[in-house]
Amino acid sequence: MAGQKSFPAGMQPLGESRFSFSCFPGIQCFTSCCKNVDLILYPYDIIRLKTVLRMESSIFLQRYARVVQGDNPHFPTVMLRVNDDTDRACPFLAPVGCTVYHDRPSACRMYPLERAVDRRPDKRGAREYYFLVKHPYCLGHRETGSYSVREWIRDQRLHEYNVMNELWTEIDTIFSENPWQGEDQAGMRQQLAFMVCYDIDRFRVMVEERKMVDQFAISKESRKNIADNDIDLMKFGFEWLKLFLTGRSSLIKR
Repeated sequence: MAGQKSFPAGMQPLGESRFSFSCFPGIQCFTSCCKNVDLILYPYDIIRLKTVLRMESSIFLQRYARVVQGDNPHFPTVMLRVNDDTDRACPFLAPVGCTVYHDRPSACRMYPLERAVDRRPDKRGAREYYFLVKHPYCLGHRETGSYSVREWIRDQRLHEYNVMNELWTEIDTIFSENPWQGEDQAGMRQQLAFMVCYDIDRFRVMVEERKMVDQFAISKESRKNIADNDIDLMKFGFEWLKLFLTGRSSLIKR
């Protein structure tokens, strides 16, 4: 059928179908997924983790993150720094389980689902697809807990993660177009963009020192939210980056 979305072999979106899954301390494979992990951290993940750990974003990056060359050839990927032992375990794993469970990263929260977004199907806007992922070690698929995709998103409190990760994807797409104007890798513009995306506390200092918010037509309420809230500050930062790198943004200069 013309216009029908195609997917890789063996992958079919769940749609309205239900799936069985449950994870709990008594299950035999408990915390197996927290070992030998290669976990990407998105900007919103870092906000949640550095907040629950009560540390500055710069300190979090030094202690718990590593920067690698990922799928984007023009901007680095941030990954979780795992323990340096044979288990390669998550640094937040304890015998009782995850010590940051309520603020765990997107990938942990999403499992056993995987999310893909078709951003312009038939030019009608973005559309989400969810796929069921099964790892051989995971026994949670044998449990009787039953969910629809919507129920899982609600149960795992994924909505805000999805919203923020979509905003990040838009920025990462701009980065993939190599907007650095011939700079070498880790040039000034790229370092600035990295700070805005991942080091929110350093970015806040820059915003305050340069009075960046005052340069735009922003309501009094929004100004207060940007000053007080990391999420609103990150949203402002993403829009500022769009303007800085492309000249196109929702921000309106005074």
